[in-house]
Amino acid sequence: MAWMRGILNKRAISAQIQPHSSPCFYRFFSKSSTYVVKVGIPEFLNGIGKGLETHVAKLDSEIGDFQKLLVTRTLKLKKLGVPCKHRKLILKYSHKYRLGLWRPRSEPVKS
Repeated sequence: MAWMRGILNKRAISAQIQPHSSPCFYRFFSKSSTYVVKVGIPEFLNGIGKGLETHVAKLDSEIGDFQKLLVTRTLKLKKLGVPCKHRKLILKYSHKYRLGLWRPRSEPVKS
C-alpha cells in the first residue's frame, strides 16, 4: 500500500511541474524564392538540373503529361534509355514534389 501511495504521489508531483518553455526562434528571409506557377516536364527537369535537360524532348514525347511522369516507375524510364543516375534523380525529386517538399524555381540556381 505504501508503494502505491508513492507512485501516485510522484505522478501528482510530475503533473504539477510544467516543462521549461523556451522562446521560439523563427527564420525570416528578406527575399522569398520564386516558383514556377505551371510545372511541366521541361520545367521540372530544368529545375532539377544536373544534366537532366538532355532528356526533356524524349520524356516529353514518350510520357507527354507531367502527372504521368510523377507516377512513372524506374523500369519505364530504363526502357526509354534514361541512365541510372538520372532515373534516381527523377524519382527522388518526383517523390519530393508529390509530398510538397520541393518545387522547381522560375529562375535557375547559379552554380
